[in-house]
Amino acid sequence: MNRISTIIVDDVPLAIKSLEADIQDHLSDKLNIVATATGVVDAAKKIKTHHPQLVLLDIQMQDGDGFDLLDIIDQEEVKVIFTTASREYAVKAFRYSAVDYLLKPVSPDELIAAVSKIFHDEEIEQAKSRKVLPVSTSDRLELVDLDRIIRLEASGNYSVLYLEGGEKIVVSKTLKSIEAKLDSRFVRTHQSHIVNLDFIKAFNKTEGGYLVLQDETEIPVSVRKRSQLIDRLKS
Repeated sequence: MNRISTIIVDDVPLAIKSLEADIQDHLSDKLNIVATATGVVDAAKKIKTHHPQLVLLDIQMQDGDGFDLLDIIDQEEVKVIFTTASREYAVKAFRYSAVDYLLKPVSPDELIAAVSKIFHDEEIEQAKSRKVLPVSTSDRLELVDLDRIIRLEASGNYSVLYLEGGEKIVVSKTLKSIEAKLDSRFVRTHQSHIVNLDFIKAFNKTEGGYLVLQDETEIPVSVRKRSQLIDRLKS
């Protein structure tokens, strides 16, 4: 994950400088300060201009409070960590889906912990969106990204996964048991072969029909699978 673009909003210049120093000393590899603001109106303008991913937000300011700002901006596009001297607004803050609620003076450790929540949430979302095939080898369980699988081939009671970069993984499962865990990109072309459509280069209709993959591997196509495969390729 790249550095998170960040705006600091506080009507006390010293508080802004303190957060800037803590970020520079402890979080420069994770946060990128794109602007600072000293009030609600100022912050709203700078958020519109810079489109930050994170706002470090004070609550009580001269021209309103932090909640007024959140009512103005699109909260779905920005995460918020409150940095305030007021204990009384914590419950309300979390109703606004705040990542954290830090009391001043904010310690570097508290700030680091709050920022780490954002990265942890991002990792969870990425993991959820990953399409993987769990395969057991002799010494470990490996999660193989479906995007990397070019084809699968039966070898007795085993199956061989051919991946991008020339890597091969042998697993003690039949093609039939693996096929149920694949997505719609994968087609059975033959009793012994499953192919990822994304890696098909051509379909040769001669000699009964066979596929040519991007790495020039030729994969047989059974008579029974021929018409179904042609329809998939055309679509």
